[in-house]
Amino acid sequence: MSDTNYRDLSLNGLWKNNPAIVQLLGLCPLLAVTGTVVNSLGMALATLFVLLASSTSVSLIRGFVSDAVRLPAFVMIIASAVTCTELLMQAYTYELFQILGIFLPLITTNCLILGRADAFASKNSLGPAMVDGLMMGLGFGVILVVLGALRELVGTGALFANMDLLFGEGAKSWKIVFFKDYNQFLVAILPPGAFIVTGLIIAVKNMIDDGIKKREAARTAGQPKESRRVRVTGNIS
Repeated sequence: MSDTNYRDLSLNGLWKNNPAIVQLLGLCPLLAVTGTVVNSLGMALATLFVLLASSTSVSLIRGFVSDAVRLPAFVMIIASAVTCTELLMQAYTYELFQILGIFLPLITTNCLILGRADAFASKNSLGPAMVDGLMMGLGFGVILVVLGALRELVGTGALFANMDLLFGEGAKSWKIVFFKDYNQFLVAILPPGAFIVTGLIIAVKNMIDDGIKKREAARTAGQPKESRRVRVTGNIS
């Protein structure tokens, strides 16, 4: 696969076909655990690891698995990656593991993970499958973190609270308070706030895409049309 194809895979995962705000996949964790940056980042890293591991594994075994057992095999691979993720989080970030709760094992049934395994990784070689898994995971994770940051900022007036749950005791000082004596806007932290902020992010993306299309159309319209020379053969009497 050429470099151009890798660039297309990256652009699709991060922007054009972003799983969170274009495909609208994985909305359950997207809306449920993004009340703070640390929760969002923890879920983003877990999803990225599972997506990358499953895409890589599915690509490696694609020639040995028949269509009859394809989907069960993919689910087993994804479940194994999720189990590894849970064990790692229990060992190193136990409090965050408890906060994320049921949404960690639910990664197994995330449409994004299974969809990329079946639609792309099972049909492509190792390199493209890894790039696709990485970029789709990054695209999903970026939206998770942005959504968590917006909800935490509007809801509490601060950012990066409780980052020690993921990065250790030294991260307690990372908290930034933007508004002192801030009356918390709890709607932003509660589930309705997740729907509202997600809708706003989708609207902003659509506005940017529309602006890009209009600029491209204006640039194309401003270019002079190429004149074609007609070739005449024979004698003119």
